[in-house]
Amino acid sequence: MPVSLLSSSALSKLLSRPRAALGVFVPAGLSDVADEADMLDDLSRSGAALFEIGAPAADPVLDGPVIASAYRQALRRGTDLTRLQQTVEHASALAPTVVVAYWSSLQQHGVRRFAGRLAAAGACGVMVPDLPADQAVAWQQTTGSVGLLAPALVPRQMPEERLGEVAAAASGWLYAPANAGPTGYRGPLDTPALAQEVGRLRAVSTLPIVSGIGVSTPAKAAAVAPLVDAVIIGTPIVRALTTTPHNAPQLVADFAASVTAHQVHRG
Repeated sequence: MPVSLLSSSALSKLLSRPRAALGVFVPAGLSDVADEADMLDDLSRSGAALFEIGAPAADPVLDGPVIASAYRQALRRGTDLTRLQQTVEHASALAPTVVVAYWSSLQQHGVRRFAGRLAAAGACGVMVPDLPADQAVAWQQTTGSVGLLAPALVPRQMPEERLGEVAAAASGWLYAPANAGPTGYRGPLDTPALAQEVGRLRAVSTLPIVSGIGVSTPAKAAAVAPLVDAVIIGTPIVRALTTTPHNAPQLVADFAASVTAHQVHRG
């Protein structure tokens, strides 16, 4: 069985557990291969049950300044598709790994080539947050042909008819943002609004639901965890990795403790 299918099965099992899983977002190429591998090992040991690996982009329109800056740093270091593969190879040996890539990155490298290379590296899926609506079905077919999942980010308050279309073309998970703005939001979360949105998604799909964006503290993660199958933490971890990397493992441990303390209410 291809590695990507094995990791997809592991992801499905992880997201069906009684307690929410902690996912950690890491941009590829922030450091050299050896240092990055050590960092991923540390984050895994500290409680990262799945990885989102960000494909650096020059114009990450849905990301705030912390992740955008990290992407620029990675690009200055020469991070390309081959370097992204190296990150995915190590991450996927530790935990189920989904790559997050903007549509421009897929176009730059060739959509089928991009998917095939990442499947070969061990990714279980690729989520394209700005996937054009008219490319969704073709993207699902491409990912399926190489054994990858196609998770989908679902913007808040998407119209019902469009919601069904997005859910039908997705696999792996549906991503319900905890905040409607770009990554890096640090204000209060409207948890009832998120609960309502998760309810809408569960009504149209049996796919697991994950959430992130604006989950800036362990306390906020604890509030979100009962609603979803996994909580993805990005900006707080990336901020630590780019400023005080020695603090990142403990931060992951703190988030993991908050997330896994709660049963998921899927009813």
